[in-house]
Amino acid sequence: MASKIFIFLFSAFAAYSYIVYISSDKGNKEGTPDKHVIAGWKTWQDKNCQSCHQLYGLGGYMGPDLTNIVSQPGRNTAYLLSFIKHGSDKMPDFELNETQSGDLVSFLAWVDKSGKSKVREDQVNWSGNYMLDKPN
Repeated sequence: MASKIFIFLFSAFAAYSYIVYISSDKGNKEGTPDKHVIAGWKTWQDKNCQSCHQLYGLGGYMGPDLTNIVSQPGRNTAYLLSFIKHGSDKMPDFELNETQSGDLVSFLAWVDKSGKSKVREDQVNWSGNYMLDKPN
């Protein structure tokens, strides 16, 4: 009797796992990233952008959270390319070429489509870290 229960449970688990596996990507709103998005992600990592900027509320606090920078009013592609290519008083010029800059904008546009990420000011403690619970 125990072997029949084991076989039934194992079969149910295998069938469920198969169903989850074949249907796991159907809810992916942002789709599979293209080669420009992947190249932009690699540039993001190679230049260590997350040390100053955040995505989804995770990363550094020196620069702004860039999760939804593309959809903000007045933040068009030319605006983003200007900052990426030339830097600012706080952001260094990483001397990226046209392709790298465009790929980085493609990556940020792809991230922007994935959802909203706004960390409320009352959730950031004095050191700039995100607080899950307020201290007593």
